[in-house]
Amino acid sequence: MANVCLPAPHPAVRALLTAGWRVGEFDLFMATEPGLVGARRGAVIGAGMSGMGAASPELMPHGYTHRTTRSGDVVTKAYQGPAAEACCAREAGALTALAGLLPVPLVITRGPVTLQTALAPGQHGQDLVDGGLAEPVLAACGRVLRQIHRLAVPAALGATWPGAVLVHGDFGPNNVLLDAMAQRVTAVLDWEWAHAGDPIEDLAWCEFIIRLHHPGEVAALAAFYAAYGEQPAWPRRHEAIMCRCAEMRQMCESWEPGGASARAWAERIEIAGSWQE
Repeated sequence: MANVCLPAPHPAVRALLTAGWRVGEFDLFMATEPGLVGARRGAVIGAGMSGMGAASPELMPHGYTHRTTRSGDVVTKAYQGPAAEACCAREAGALTALAGLLPVPLVITRGPVTLQTALAPGQHGQDLVDGGLAEPVLAACGRVLRQIHRLAVPAALGATWPGAVLVHGDFGPNNVLLDAMAQRVTAVLDWEWAHAGDPIEDLAWCEFIIRLHHPGEVAALAAFYAAYGEQPAWPRRHEAIMCRCAEMRQMCESWEPGGASARAWAERIEIAGSWQE
């Protein structure tokens, strides 16, 4: 396998390392596990739910790192871990700045470590991919990612520089909701890793999600890049995938040397290293 670069973590990740996050407290790691894609996978959100009572909060499935509950049409995300305040502030800042510019959950209120948003409509992207709609899902992902990268980086996300774009930080069908026919993204979720960066970060990570978790749908990535309007050369995409995987392994190793999470990322590096266009 080729040598793997070890890039400096982007600001959102660096904040968690500084705060001393441990294995099991990193949402992006959980998001790349099969089926563990935030608080919403497996749920058809929105349709037919508006009349539900709010007497007792319902724990939303797959909320592994943070406690995410729903009462009627209100979703409450309670951030966990030593960097809870930073994560909450980053996501709240991103959602507030992007309201009306992108399909994102509407912020209702926030506290130091809790964020309440309106329940977003749609079906989870990976469920639709599994249901045979990989090409339209990825085309819709490409269109909305182009929108994201054309926006100014919100001041709440920190410093930027010439050529930097708004990077979601965990982009792919794992963090989008769509209409039932996968023609339109109805919500882009989980912005706690957003930052100013290189567009190839989001492009490569979406490709990573498909290649790792939906290997039978790799051909549908053509629809993703066509809708986005650009497909960087494979060596650049592959390098970005490998760099991010190496960063993940490095972080997990720093939390628990030789632990299960570090070993899992070592295996992913081996898998991703064998990929060809």
